[in-house]
Amino acid sequence: MTDNPNKSELQFLTLAYNRFYDIYDEVMNDSFWDKDEWERFSKIKQAFSIYAELLNYEPLKWVIDKLKTARPPMESEIGSELFKFVRNVVAHFPFFKSWDEVYINNSLVNWYKEGQTIDKFLKKYEGHKEVKYRFWEPDKKKMTYLAISFPTEYVNDSNVFLKDIISEKEGVKFSFILMRQIMNTQVEEIKITE
Repeated sequence: MTDNPNKSELQFLTLAYNRFYDIYDEVMNDSFWDKDEWERFSKIKQAFSIYAELLNYEPLKWVIDKLKTARPPMESEIGSELFKFVRNVVAHFPFFKSWDEVYINNSLVNWYKEGQTIDKFLKKYEGHKEVKYRFWEPDKKKMTYLAISFPTEYVNDSNVFLKDIISEKEGVKFSFILMRQIMNTQVEEIKITE
């Protein structure tokens, strides 16, 4: 189904995958959550940005499309639209120092132009019921349960906090696990280098 990447794609994919995997390993380690909130936020933002860029790679688009029919409800939308939304919020509103501080509202989102990606996402999912997930961490022998929530109100200019959509620790870990699962569909070989 997939063709081999061309030279430019291979260069980009190698850099993106390597950096994402490095951040993934760090985030999944308990010591990461003891770091100060700015350092955590910076690394989390970087990983969401890398993943959003990777979604431009055609074979990953095929994977997202397949998720619509082959996986639990909303996994495709979470793995594409929601993660792009998070990336866009933290990239276009770089005023915040931590995950828990990040908020947007209708007038802030549309300060420049209405109907852009963030605005479309919030209008589409305003009032949508929450989606519940769980993930297993084999090294810790621990199952974690979480909910991804959508804003009940957006058009009336209520503040929408990122932490209320996805919690920092459990939500980010889940996001990284799902991103990695999607990304791993394109990996043929992993080489460990020192």
